Amino acid sequence: MTNSIVFGVILATSFLFAMLGLGGGMVYVPLLNWAGYDLKAVAIPLGLLLNGLNTLLALIPFARARLVDWGGALPIGITTTLAAPAGAWLMPYVPTHQLLLLFAGAVMVAAWRVALTAGHDEPKALMSLHRRWMLGGVAGAFIGLLGGLLGIGGGFVVAPLLMAMGYPTKMATATTAFVVTSSSFSGFLGHAAEGQIPWQLATVGAAAVLLGSQFGARYLTERAKAPQIKRIYAIVLLTIATKLLFDATRNG
Repeated sequence: MTNSIVFGVILATSFLFAMLGLGGGMVYVPLLNWAGYDLKAVAIPLGLLLNGLNTLLALIPFARARLVDWGGALPIGITTTLAAPAGAWLMPYVPTHQLLLLFAGAVMVAAWRVALTAGHDEPKALMSLHRRWMLGGVAGAFIGLLGGLLGIGGGFVVAPLLMAMGYPTKMATATTAFVVTSSSFSGFLGHAAEGQIPWQLATVGAAAVLLGSQFGARYLTERAKAPQIKRIYAIVLLTIATKLLFDATRNG
């Protein structure tokens, strides 16, 4: 797979996932693996790096639109960041096909949860700050561990969790970007010592992420509607989960 194809796929992925408040690691990792790069040495570390870069850049237009709940998401951001390196440390001890099965299962659960709420009205009130902090802090530890293990930043779990706390869809996706940024870079650092990053490929990926993240985040803030975001989210996740289940079966 040539760098131009990788650039195009990462560009499209970054646009779509920035719109969803996610980094795109759940596409970057299998894409890089399908392109011939080793899953554990290259695909997961580079996927985490691009994941964090995408959400970091998307935070700029999200913050300007005042969609990010910095204070409410702080505990979940801290615990995911602290737990992500532990997931990265565990990764070498888990066989590749089991990683893919975990990856597919987590994505499928997220797709099911979002699809169920796509037609619902937007919530009228948030959970109390105290309850958000308590729930977010505990859940964040598990999200960070799973995100670091799978190389996807954990955002696929964060967004449904925030919606369950009463966040409107756009605020949930924008706030998810904040959480995913910290956990992705933390997970990347956990993998970097053992990884073998091809920096020419990383530069190509970063350029695609730069463009895609800005267009995707602006589409969310200016044009997207909540039901549309949720339906796209569910379809994308279900498609990826199906492909990963196929790969896990083939590699098992």
